[in-house]
Order: sequence, then structure tokens, then C-alpha cells
Amino acid sequence: MNNTVLERFKNYLKLIHNSTGTKMFRNLYVTQNGVSTDITQNGLLSCALFTSTILYICKYIHDIHATVESTIKDLKQNGWTEITKPLPGAVIVWKNHKDTAGHSHIGFYVGNNKAISNDSQRGYPRQSDWKFKGEREVEVILWNPEIEKEQARK
Repeated sequence: MNNTVLERFKNYLKLIHNSTGTKMFRNLYVTQNGVSTDITQNGLLSCALFTSTILYICKYIHDIHATVESTIKDLKQNGWTEITKPLPGAVIVWKNHKDTAGHSHIGFYVGNNKAISNDSQRGYPRQSDWKFKGEREVEVILWNPEIEKEQARK
């Protein structure tokens, strides 16, 4: 009898941490009006691609997304709910910021007041203060209660 169980949440946290510095989320090409276009602009707009890819790999959402809005919609359809205090593995959505051309931003809370999200200037995920040293306001923190059930089954 095989007692092997995939530790989805542990793998999820490791994927988030191990993603820092990778350029694999930098580009997402679509064909618009017959022209191939990198809609993430070489990493400038890759936060949703990064976040949704990790969530998708771990089967916490249904698809990979290019926008914060579509990622949030998928999260909510998959049982993610708003919480007030972040937990490691929670998804954070930051409000629009003057330096981001009015775009909101999405990433992961990893504990100890740190987050990992795509750095638009560098074009890859990196760890930072979870509130960007007070420069970015948190819009919503999302958590999946199923994670606690997974942990309890261990």
C-alpha cells in the first residue's frame, strides 16, 4: 500500500520562494490584429502572469492570467476569501500606485512582513517589504480556507 501524499501547500510555498530572480514570467505573447505582441511588455506588467502561474501549477485556480482583475476573479471562483491579516501563502493585491501607470499589483505574502511579487523595473519576481516600505497600500488579502483543511489532514 502506497502512503505517498503530495504536499501541495508546502510545494506552493517553495515555488513562490524559488521563483525569485527567474525571468520565466517576463513575457506573454498574443496575436492582436495579426500582430504578435508581448502583452507583459518584457516584465513590466508580469505580476498577474507570475502569481497566476504559481497558483495554477498548484491547482489553486483554473487558469493562467495576464491581468490582476482576471486573477482575482479566478481566485474568488475557487474559494479564496478576504482576510485582514496576511498568512504565508496569502495573495496580496496592492492598490494602484502613481509609479505604475495606474495599475494594481498582485503577489504573495511569505511571512516576516515580506512579499514576493514581480518587480516591474527588473522584470522578474523578487522579495520586498510587504507594503513596499509604506509606499503601497494593500487593497485586499486573499486566502483559501482549503489550505487549512489540507494541513489538518496531515
